[in-house]
Amino acid sequence: MRNIPASIFFVIVGVLVVSLPLLAHHGNAAFDSTSVTVKGTVTDWTWGNPHCFVMFDVKDQQGNIVHWVAETSNPSDMVDRGWTKGSLKPGYEVTVTLLPVKSGKPIGRVQRIVLADGKVLSTTLPSAPKPNE
Repeated sequence: MRNIPASIFFVIVGVLVVSLPLLAHHGNAAFDSTSVTVKGTVTDWTWGNPHCFVMFDVKDQQGNIVHWVAETSNPSDMVDRGWTKGSLKPGYEVTVTLLPVKSGKPIGRVQRIVLADGKVLSTTLPSAPKPNE
């Protein structure tokens, strides 16, 4: 009977050791700190956890098509920023401002997307109004 508390302790420690990596999340280290803006055509919009993804094609300076993939936050964060599952559709012409990955691959983290009609979709929350002074 004296070993029951020790057994419980080791089970709890074992569960914590196994579950802590599940709480880990990637940071910003893979992304450049300088944004770039590219114009392209949406090919896919994935609305799901842990991140939403927009895929779009951009013509490079030689006229070749470059397939970009860019992430946003999760759907609940995006709803808070005014996005919906229907915000983007294949064929939409967009201007995307993003933080590209440092490797030079056509991958990035979206900062904002401007649609052809001028509507701006931002991944940041609007600033809170300043109180009257």
